Amino acid sequence: MISYLQGKFSFKSPTHIIIENGGVGYHVNISMNTWSKIQHDDSGKLHTYLHITGGTQSPLIVSLYGFAEEEERSMFTELLNISGVGASTVRMVLSALSPNDLRNAILTENAHAFERIKGIGPKTAKRIILELKDKVAKVATKADGFTSHNKVNDEALSALIMLGFSRAPAEQAVQRAVASNPSMTVEDIIKQVLKTI
Repeated sequence: MISYLQGKFSFKSPTHIIIENGGVGYHVNISMNTWSKIQHDDSGKLHTYLHITGGTQSPLIVSLYGFAEEEERSMFTELLNISGVGASTVRMVLSALSPNDLRNAILTENAHAFERIKGIGPKTAKRIILELKDKVAKVATKADGFTSHNKVNDEALSALIMLGFSRAPAEQAVQRAVASNPSMTVEDIIKQVLKTI
């Protein structure tokens, strides 16, 4: 697998670029999210994903996808693993939602955010949320969740546990509340969680 490409952007468009590396020009499909980060650059590095479809009964199709950030590539592969969601649809999702917006939509179970995207209906939106919610919550908890430096989250979580809530659902509820409004106080988080849990 090609992990990343670094070189000159000899052609750029919102849907794909050609990146020169070692005398070879690679056609790389990109999302609008990546385009917004590289559109003014003449060269750079893209994390890549080699997507192969077809085979025995149909033509083999090999496509290369590029991402300005590792986080976006990770989201791409997670979405691609969902049954009924193809690479073109995943690229549409990542063009409509930044990785952060995508994560928040999953954590807050905002199916409407997905349904607005071409190619995604209500069933697929619910499937994306259902299949990725736990994975996204784990990553979010590790990244910014309930570590010692995040005092507001810690205090809100402790208060909820003292009120009798189990730790795991309380953590997820706090994460959802913070995702919807990162500037919440401890009191705001608790009030929000009590409305939803």
